[in-house]
Amino acid sequence: MVSAEGGSAPTNELDTVPQHVAIIMDGNGRWARQRGLPRLAGHRAGTENLRRIIQACVDFGVKILTIYAFSTENWTRPQEEVGGLLALMSRVIDRELDNLRKNGVQIRHLGSLDELPPDLQSKIRHAVQVTAANDRLVLNVALNYGGRREIVGAAQRMMREGLAPEQVTEQTFSRYLYTGGLPDPDLIIRTAGEMRLSNFLVWQAAYAEFYATPTYWPDFDPKEFRKALVAYGQRTRKFGGLPDADR
Repeated sequence: MVSAEGGSAPTNELDTVPQHVAIIMDGNGRWARQRGLPRLAGHRAGTENLRRIIQACVDFGVKILTIYAFSTENWTRPQEEVGGLLALMSRVIDRELDNLRKNGVQIRHLGSLDELPPDLQSKIRHAVQVTAANDRLVLNVALNYGGRREIVGAAQRMMREGLAPEQVTEQTFSRYLYTGGLPDPDLIIRTAGEMRLSNFLVWQAAYAEFYATPTYWPDFDPKEFRKALVAYGQRTRKFGGLPDADR
């Protein structure tokens, strides 16, 4: 894992753009605390920043963006914060859906709807349905998502469908994940300086490049996003092998 600290980003054009970028949006609470604000103010600032990063994905040519919005472990946070987060997500859908639909963004949900409030479940299903034909950018929203739960669920579905052991290949298994039909992420970004995946895309992240930045999510603007993409373009992806020059 490589951190973003130490060195300024080049100003040259992007030579290599990842097709699929996944982001662990961390640091909202610390951003708010630095400003003497309640944690929910940080989460609100984080949702405002998401609009900028979605636009930056379109501008830079990223085709798939996956965001970690709410994990299965986040239910253990104080009830007031959890309730505020879910209400905020509901308002974001109300506010942003029409614009996302008109601008060609396809919304997909990763995770379980079961534990979410019924009105939020309905809004998510509606957002997925009305944007299903869009193809300018795929926006995967990992909401009530856990990587281990996803893997267990995929195994359970294969068993219920009666797959024989020899039918269970890596390709088959991938089709049963929430991201079935999509390529694995090329680049995973984590803001706020942490250096772990936190149960995010556990299967899909096997060969993703990892980029960590100390910048809190509300301040992770298109300029910071570009730094991550430039760093990605400087990597040599080997997928366990050797590049031709080293053979």
